[in-house]
Amino acid sequence: MSPDAATTIIPHLPWIIGGGIAIAIGSVFGWVYTTRLRIQHGYPLDGAWGQSLKPSTDNEAKQRISLLTQENAELRAELGSVKDRLVNVERIVTDRGFTLTSEIDALRDSVRDRALQHRTDEGSA
Repeated sequence: MSPDAATTIIPHLPWIIGGGIAIAIGSVFGWVYTTRLRIQHGYPLDGAWGQSLKPSTDNEAKQRISLLTQENAELRAELGSVKDRLVNVERIVTDRGFTLTSEIDALRDSVRDRALQHRTDEGSA
């Protein structure tokens, strides 16, 4: 290294060391924060060699999983029945909507025609 290179690095040495320390401190705080979030939301924690530390598999966790699986199956069945009912409602709304309107209009016309016919019958008598 030339003497000129050493004189240009030495004034910046505190910034270089400070940056390295700041990166190390930021890394430690980041690790602590992510570990805290994992604990808070129930994610498993891993040890240094990849073994699971928390939560350990116990009967309570297995029961909870089986209950959630059963509830999931019930909700899927209910969703299927709701889909079937929705198909029927859509069919009624789309298929019968126009026909129903035309039937109502035809009834109104027939009632109006009868009323006019009745009035004309009364007038000629």
